Amino acid sequence: MTNTTNFDTINPTNLVLTVAPSKEETEMLGATEKITALYCRLSQEDERMGESLSIENQKSILLQYAKEHHFPNPVFFVDDGFSGTNYDRPGFQSMLEQVESGKVGIILCKDLSRLGRNSALTGLYTNFTFPQNGVRFIAINDDFDSADPNSVNNDFAGIKNWFNEFYARDTSRKIRAVNKAKGERGVPLTTNAPYGYVKDPENPKHWIIDPEAAKVVKHIFDLCMEGRGPSQIANQLKAEKVLTPTAYQKSHGRNLPNAVPENPCGWNCNTVVHILERREYTGCTVNFKTYTNSVWDKKQRLNPEEKQAVFYDTHEAIIPEDVFEKVQQIREQRHRKTKSGRTSMFSGLVFCSDCGEKLYYGATNNYKTEGAFFECSLHWKHKEKCGAHFIREKVLNHLVLRHIQLVTGYILRHQQHFISVMEQHLRVESSEKMKIARKQLERNEKRISELKRLFIKIYEDNAKGKLSDERFDMMSQTYEAEQKQLEAEVITLRKDLEVQQRQNENIEQFIQKAHKYVGIEELDPYALRELVKAIYVDAPVKVNGKRTQHIHIQYDGIGFIPLEELLKEETA
Repeated sequence: MTNTTNFDTINPTNLVLTVAPSKEETEMLGATEKITALYCRLSQEDERMGESLSIENQKSILLQYAKEHHFPNPVFFVDDGFSGTNYDRPGFQSMLEQVESGKVGIILCKDLSRLGRNSALTGLYTNFTFPQNGVRFIAINDDFDSADPNSVNNDFAGIKNWFNEFYARDTSRKIRAVNKAKGERGVPLTTNAPYGYVKDPENPKHWIIDPEAAKVVKHIFDLCMEGRGPSQIANQLKAEKVLTPTAYQKSHGRNLPNAVPENPCGWNCNTVVHILERREYTGCTVNFKTYTNSVWDKKQRLNPEEKQAVFYDTHEAIIPEDVFEKVQQIREQRHRKTKSGRTSMFSGLVFCSDCGEKLYYGATNNYKTEGAFFECSLHWKHKEKCGAHFIREKVLNHLVLRHIQLVTGYILRHQQHFISVMEQHLRVESSEKMKIARKQLERNEKRISELKRLFIKIYEDNAKGKLSDERFDMMSQTYEAEQKQLEAEVITLRKDLEVQQRQNENIEQFIQKAHKYVGIEELDPYALRELVKAIYVDAPVKVNGKRTQHIHIQYDGIGFIPLEELLKEETA
């Protein structure tokens, strides 16, 4: 009978010989129970260099070397597709666990770069960790053997480790440069298309809509527009037995790094939030959303919006831009629940006309729906600072519905007149706003430039010894905090100016939405969120002994509509 050699990787938790031992090896097995760890590693960059670095080639070399030198109990530890700059690799960590448990006698590598490409950490393992645990380390092609400390090759190991690290740094720089060039041209930098899209078979850099998944994405945005939070949406999708993105992609034969969850329909709120925040669903490509500090620190950090690159109309949109923006606004609002756990579709939209604070949602002691109300939050906390802007939810619902009915009906009857009136109204209103915004933007930008000059000055003073380190730290932190605040304000001001400059476009978009709700009989959360930006409630007054209350509705994109003037003109 002929013995056959097995080149498969052995699970290190079940230490079994990788080959049938010869007579000489059998004698050695009785002398020790420690294993010979054969470590192989291949990264994507190394793979491009050809077959010489392949896992199978490494296995063959290591196994042959172990057999020729009669090293006992050879066991493979493999990391396929892992960078040498990161030591948090499953195969390496599994081997390290065996080393620290005293189960390893010898470690074999093809060369030092297979162990890693960080000179400091590689030296730490070869010079301290392995010797402290009684492990002999051999890098075959580099002629490194820790059992021969006087070898000249061992003396040069530090230099070789430095060159290995330099290679990693150089490769990282080249990859970053290539990705930067691609990203600035608008080429998507993501490996996989977002859930809801697939790569175009004719052009992998272009995304096309996946109808089945896109339907789920639309459903998620619709639920958010109705006032549902991420947890509520996740529970709804679970109840509807909708496959999670990972489970869905796997079911269609698409390879993803994530494992399929135990429950294929087990949606969680983080997945929902990720979908709701992806601007790519509006038809644009967003590059440079994250960054890493260095080749050693692989943690992904979020890039501020001003450093991201957005390319519009690169693929078909699943979600309209205005709906996406509306969802972002909804998610910024906190919906206050009553003690009974109920919330209102008006939550986050209702404000006090006098003090501008939000109106809190509450209920009477019996918690009945008809008793639900809104009251000024400032009056709730400090009654002397603001009057009682109290309004029943059912009254608010009636007033808002009636206003929407009148607006949509007027647009249907007199669309062109509505456009001309609103253009004039917005022109007068926005000219003043734009004037104020431009002045503030100019002041902020001037101050940011001044702060940069001040920072350079205090840095020079500190270097020359004119300014103490403590004083420098305090002043630099103050300047940096002010600069960050001003830069955030600049982004907001620029967005506001862009909105003001798109007046005519906003009017057209609002008219298109209004046509959908002509003849509306009942107000639902989606219609409310799509049409209305804010509702301001006046304090109630008594007229002829009757309680009267007015509201002012700020519509999305066009602000306040002079409805009373329009209706008077119509009846004149």
